[in-house]
Amino acid sequence: MRPEIAGVLDEIEKAVAGKRPVIEKILTAMLAGGHVLLDDVPGVGKTTLAVALSRAVGLRFQRVQFTPDVLPSDLVGFSMYDQAAGGFRYHAGALTNANLVLGDEINRAASKTQSALLEAMEERQLTVDGNTYPLPDPFLVIATQNSVGAAGTQPLPYAQMDRFLVRLSLGYPDHAAQMAMLRARQDADPLEQVACALTAEGLRALQRQARAVSARDEVLDYITRLTFATREDSRLEVGVSPRGALFLDHMAKAHACMEGRDYVTGADVQAVFIDVCAHRVVLRDQSVTAAQALGDVLKRVENPDRQGGLKGLLKR
Repeated sequence: MRPEIAGVLDEIEKAVAGKRPVIEKILTAMLAGGHVLLDDVPGVGKTTLAVALSRAVGLRFQRVQFTPDVLPSDLVGFSMYDQAAGGFRYHAGALTNANLVLGDEINRAASKTQSALLEAMEERQLTVDGNTYPLPDPFLVIATQNSVGAAGTQPLPYAQMDRFLVRLSLGYPDHAAQMAMLRARQDADPLEQVACALTAEGLRALQRQARAVSARDEVLDYITRLTFATREDSRLEVGVSPRGALFLDHMAKAHACMEGRDYVTGADVQAVFIDVCAHRVVLRDQSVTAAQALGDVLKRVENPDRQGGLKGLLKR
């Protein structure tokens, strides 16, 4: 693993113990320039993770608590007539000046408010009253939604789900991690110990390196065959979209970059396939989960790697 990333991981783990694999995936998504959806039960540390990440990477952080009364203008801003200036003046919203936005319980917001995020997530810009305002670079959204206590929530539209690079789950900590958490919080806040290990400029440099990672035609063909297989699977009503295939390529490149390589292998694609694609498919057969169906696709579609392949991946 790259030393810069290892340093960020070490800092985040001061506040979030026992979740290194999930944190690695979030950092991989960050290198790929994508957004993250954390789908989990309340109280497992989603907000703490986002705050620790912003501090470890030196990003300007903004938390938005989504409720039914949050308006689109709260996110993107609004224009108001300034009588003294004799014209309209733009008032910034929550998204305007943040590098990392935590959208807490995003599925509690109205559809119009959720839709206000789409342009920001896709285009990295905001349009208010015909005027366009660029967002800071880098710009990352980490959104959370809770599967428990669903009163007052509504499913995210498919178009918005498709904008998230990965959907992940922290899950409950194991015994050792929960004991470490209890000890660390006896008389201090572990977040205060998280130091900046990578600057925003350093992150942009890593993102450029990730984009420059080479993917040979055999790997691109592998990505194409995988996504086509999801569209032809009788258990899936909707398969992986072309955007999903592009995101899979981006995430595989970032995974290779995390490993310190400048080329993508089939194992990189396999490592990120389910996390990138599970929230993009719609099940026809409810007897399986999306992860199970995609796992079967991985087994059926031949890996271009001459050595290692799926067996090598499963050993890691």
